[in-house]
Amino acid sequence: MTDGVESGRPALGDPLTGSRERRHGAPSLWLRAITPSVRTIGLLLLAAVAYAYAWRVTKIDLEQLVVGLPNVQHIIGGLLRPDLVAQDVEIAAVETPLRVGVGSAEPSTGHVGGQRFSVTPGSIRPGDAITFEGSGFAPDSEGRLLLGHLTTRSRLITTVRTDGAGVFRESFVWPEYAADDYIAQIEIRHPLSSWRPSETLLLSAEKMVETVFLALLGTTFGVLVSVPLSFLGAKNLMRGSALGLGAYYAVRTIFNLTRSVEVLIIAVIMAVVVGIGPFAGVMALVLHSIGAMGKLYSEAIESIDPGPLEAIMATGASRLQIVIFGVVPEVIPQFIAFTMYRWDINVRMSTVIGLVGGGGIGFLLIQYINLLQWSQAGTAIWLIAAVVMAIDYASAWLRERAV
Repeated sequence: MTDGVESGRPALGDPLTGSRERRHGAPSLWLRAITPSVRTIGLLLLAAVAYAYAWRVTKIDLEQLVVGLPNVQHIIGGLLRPDLVAQDVEIAAVETPLRVGVGSAEPSTGHVGGQRFSVTPGSIRPGDAITFEGSGFAPDSEGRLLLGHLTTRSRLITTVRTDGAGVFRESFVWPEYAADDYIAQIEIRHPLSSWRPSETLLLSAEKMVETVFLALLGTTFGVLVSVPLSFLGAKNLMRGSALGLGAYYAVRTIFNLTRSVEVLIIAVIMAVVVGIGPFAGVMALVLHSIGAMGKLYSEAIESIDPGPLEAIMATGASRLQIVIFGVVPEVIPQFIAFTMYRWDINVRMSTVIGLVGGGGIGFLLIQYINLLQWSQAGTAIWLIAAVVMAIDYASAWLRERAV
């Protein structure tokens, strides 16, 4: 007959001892059950304190945001109406006095060359009928009727269109206006040419091309420097000697330093060193790309299968032969993918470093924004978005076929 341990049943112990174990075991289970809850509550309290402090430090004011939203309507309107096309337009303007209130009912007429503009009557009161007539203007053209004053800006009354003989006539009931002497003006716009790309679009396209090639050079020079350094920054290749480990830590330090400094800061420094322009942008991208791509390349080397390396080492190959025949074939596909992806990133970065004098379309964009030219800024922004999307799809297509 087997005992309790051999039969799989718990051995019978001292009843007193067993009861004491049960008494001690119950609190342990209870503590284990509540410990995760206490830890969770502590983490939630810590997160609440952190967010409350962040809210205070960043001075978030939702009321101010709501009040300021109406101010961006004209900005959004300009961005949604980019300056893409233009026409050469001839504007013919004729003006004549107009009295609101008591005065002469005779027509008021103005002449410029062969163009004639008249208002009948020349003095009008709210609720009376008024007629604007013009002749001698360009046929089939759009125009605007404006009402001006010496102390106020001209206000649009209505729009008109001339017929095939260059004549227009517009009649309506005069609305409420303060009694005073005004100037009625007609502006007829006659296009002299067909639609063509606007100057803003042409200049933005030129700067966008500069941006793309700025990113290309920044990526190329970054690759030329980071690829050799990445082999020195791979620990699986450099361990085994104090000199190798020293080189490893030195190269990884270089990668971390150049990668940790934001590219905008590097662009500002380079603008001081070499002057404002695309060269400063190229240098900023090169320095930042060295750190970013060097890290990716070296980690790709460290993640390769050690089997082929051990086989090559067993043949008595030198360290250089191990790298050429064992490492390079393994990492080429990843190197190509990382390089294409970095070029994609640098295109987006180069549109931003132009804001601080790094050349490209970003430099043009910040000028439009500073001058509050939102339609022109919209042209640059939409062009940036289109080119970045095109390059993103193109680089993805190339990566699929290269890898």
